[in-house]
Amino acid sequence: MGEVVAETQNQTAVVVDNNNNTPIKDKKKNRRSRRSKQISPPTVGTASSSLTVCLGESDFKGDVPILDHEGSKELSLPRASNIAFTSLPTMHFNEQAAESESLPVQLTMLPGVGGQIYSGSCPDPIVYGDPPITSYPQRKYFASHWPAEAVHKALERGHIFKALFRVNAHNRLEAYCKIDGVRADVLISGPAVQNRAVEGDIVAIEVDPPSLWTKMKGYTAGVENSALVDDGMLESDNSEFVRENCKGKNKVAADFESSSCGNCSSPLENAVCNRSGQSFGEVSNPEEKVPVENVCVNGHNLTASKPSIVGCSSEMNDALHATERLSVTVNSFPSKRPTGRVVAILEGSPRRDTITGFLSVKKWMWSREGYKRDSKKNRHLSTALSCQYLLLTPNDPRFPKMMVPFKSLPDFILKRLEAGDVTLEMDLVAARIADWAEENYIPEAHVTDIFGRGGEVEPQLAAILFENAIDSSEFSQEALSCLPSIPWEIPKEELQSRRDIRNFCVFTIDPASATDLDDALSVERLSDGNFRVGVHIADVSYFVLPDSALDENARAKSTSVYLLQSKLPMLPPLLSENLGSLNPGVDKLAFSIFWDISLTGEVSQRWIGRTIIQSCCKLSYEHAQDIIDGLLDDPSSYKGERSWPVLHGLFKWSDVVTSVKNLYEISKILKKKRFDDGALSLESPKIVFLFDKEGIPYDSVLSVRKESNFLVEEFMLLANRTAAEVITRAYPSSALLRRHPEPNLRKLREFESFCSKHGLRLDTSSSGQFHNSLERIRQELTDDSVLLDILMSYASRPMQLATYFCSGDVEDENDRGHYALAVPLYTHFTSPLRRYPDILVHRMLAAALEAEEAYLKLKLLHNPDGGEMTRERCLTSFDKDAIGSPEAQEALSAAASKHKVPCAKTLAGIASHCNERKLASRHVKDAMEKLYMWVLLKGKEVCKLCSKYYTFIQQKERYLEVTIGGGG
Repeated sequence: MGEVVAETQNQTAVVVDNNNNTPIKDKKKNRRSRRSKQISPPTVGTASSSLTVCLGESDFKGDVPILDHEGSKELSLPRASNIAFTSLPTMHFNEQAAESESLPVQLTMLPGVGGQIYSGSCPDPIVYGDPPITSYPQRKYFASHWPAEAVHKALERGHIFKALFRVNAHNRLEAYCKIDGVRADVLISGPAVQNRAVEGDIVAIEVDPPSLWTKMKGYTAGVENSALVDDGMLESDNSEFVRENCKGKNKVAADFESSSCGNCSSPLENAVCNRSGQSFGEVSNPEEKVPVENVCVNGHNLTASKPSIVGCSSEMNDALHATERLSVTVNSFPSKRPTGRVVAILEGSPRRDTITGFLSVKKWMWSREGYKRDSKKNRHLSTALSCQYLLLTPNDPRFPKMMVPFKSLPDFILKRLEAGDVTLEMDLVAARIADWAEENYIPEAHVTDIFGRGGEVEPQLAAILFENAIDSSEFSQEALSCLPSIPWEIPKEELQSRRDIRNFCVFTIDPASATDLDDALSVERLSDGNFRVGVHIADVSYFVLPDSALDENARAKSTSVYLLQSKLPMLPPLLSENLGSLNPGVDKLAFSIFWDISLTGEVSQRWIGRTIIQSCCKLSYEHAQDIIDGLLDDPSSYKGERSWPVLHGLFKWSDVVTSVKNLYEISKILKKKRFDDGALSLESPKIVFLFDKEGIPYDSVLSVRKESNFLVEEFMLLANRTAAEVITRAYPSSALLRRHPEPNLRKLREFESFCSKHGLRLDTSSSGQFHNSLERIRQELTDDSVLLDILMSYASRPMQLATYFCSGDVEDENDRGHYALAVPLYTHFTSPLRRYPDILVHRMLAAALEAEEAYLKLKLLHNPDGGEMTRERCLTSFDKDAIGSPEAQEALSAAASKHKVPCAKTLAGIASHCNERKLASRHVKDAMEKLYMWVLLKGKEVCKLCSKYYTFIQQKERYLEVTIGGGG
């Protein structure tokens, strides 16, 4: 192991390991021998865009390919190289990087100006004389992406598949692609087959034949029998199980599977060693094969060509049949994980433009000083300063390190570099991926801004928002001009066309700090003993007109973003806190749903329409809970910590108290019925931070939801279900719905195994049985809260994302349902002040109502005597015969055009965007919680978290290292 020799471009450099047993005398002879030899001119040119002087090899551990040596040829080094053979320790900026990502090789080839090689034991370049004048073909690290036309044809014929590219945050060499209709995600393992795709890209992938698939992690024989029913698996480091509570969500992080090839000595070799076999599909027309490319990986040529599918009949040569066939094949090999490779990037991830990280400034300055010394001895190097690069290490471990051209840096950074300001290295910077050529092993990035010191809260907050593309700018004047000025009164035409229910006892129940009140409740007891319950939602669609500047702004934001101490509203405060908010004592426009509910929870009748309401008071959850607990039967004797809210209108406090108690009793009936029907709850306490006057967290507590929270939740769930049924009946192919797929079957089996090891019985045959099992386990573990918390956390891991979708995109009604809620149809209707999908649903409801009105008038069903009952029976629920009639279809089409209900294609795009923005807001919330926990623990050497566990904090240059260990 005395020498490592690398040959590239007909040039060879030798690095001598000082730790070997070669005598010093022999080493000196070898050096003299090498100096006496001449270097032949290069035969292969170099690229114009590649790494040069300022990137040390240690920065690229695991990110730069290492060229294998060929023989033991020795060529002398030019005297100008001034090489020092002193071993330097490897430096890591990400101490938690996976070991498999490191490439333990001593010599790195970085094609650049003049043909230079970087040694792992020397930060200075080894120079090979004059830069070549002639341009030559350059080695490639990646295969060329397929042309757009070839991709389009291959997708249509089912030779390749379109998928979302997701990267394992714990091992960037692993990525997963979800193909709809296939139970297992496709593993894309290694940089070569990932082919420059990054987290969030929409890619075209080619699936390998089953003979090349890897073993499924955690596979047991028990899973095989039930593998065929595992529908839709999403391997995501940030998967989210959404409990459909209008006031909150639960987050679940799913783990990743790892895979490696036992015959490979490095991760990169593992990535390419499986490319020689046939792929899952075969192109029947050989003329459509993509031209062969010579791709250099670890010194080997990787041939990239179009796939070949064996035995593909012509009638199955389309995308649908290919997906079905792949699904059958995957189910036939339940113990294997399908693998594949990226052949094209169809749509770049938004994350490409929102990279945050740190620049390696010290190493750049170190290399520059050494470069200046060398340039005095060799004038040919003086022109290369403009081609220098800095290394950017992203905060997100799912992204590779990046090279930043010196000449692309903003002036405010260049000035600091020229002044020798090493503190720049501690600043968080914003960047975007500018290019990733086949000839570059890592992408090129351009820095756009500086947030500030990475160890401070404000820069971290700004970086979190930037990374998730959260718009924190002020609302434009154009958007604000869409709203009426205040004071504002309800127009007369609205008073005439809407149902006036201002004489109803209506009130809101929200968090005490809430300012955007978008839902209110009412209840009255009927003569037959049933209750008429009303849910009243702010009619935001009246103010946000389709395609207006305000509408476009709201659609782009899609959701309000909550920052624990503040929020970034989707709509201007003038609308969300004033015009649209259901503030007490003021006439408001609303969309209302009434149900007649029996004491068994059955709904006998319902009414939906636009109304005018006036809330009599604003209750907090704590107020409502005090009423439920019987602490406030007489307000004059109330001794609670909270001040009692102001009462408006003609109602008495006894009316409010009675209404809250009645709603609570009805909500308990609805909740029991819902869980009897198979609903699942994974309720767990949440951490709530306590802040001082300066906004700095000083403590945290666990918050558990109360009965008053569940009271509101039950009626919001019922309203969302009702809205989903109505819009689907009216517009079956263009309704905006929300679905929650079944859990990841393999992870569910792993959770069953975990429970079994602890002597706990678990039945996951359905969502209802799953819920009942968890309730039994809660009772069994009442004395072991730690194990219960761990178990509930594990129970969430198999859960998948709940997502918006266009009804026309999912033909199978079984795939439209919501697993956790155990309902066939669901949508979002109750929070239009903070969610854009709710505004669209309001427009669809308005169109359905108007179409029904026109249809009833046309059929002369709406008459003064029986019109109201006819309306209740027919409301936006045309019977099957009527809905298909030409009159009904004409009425629905005209109403959809008037209210600008999106077509199926447009709606699908909006749903996708809303899913992405909702997930981004979830990521912001999670990152904020981690940040505030970091602030809370900062400066404390030991923090006792509970009786059994302690956390040890060690201050680092850019972060805090937190270690959890057992206590005494």
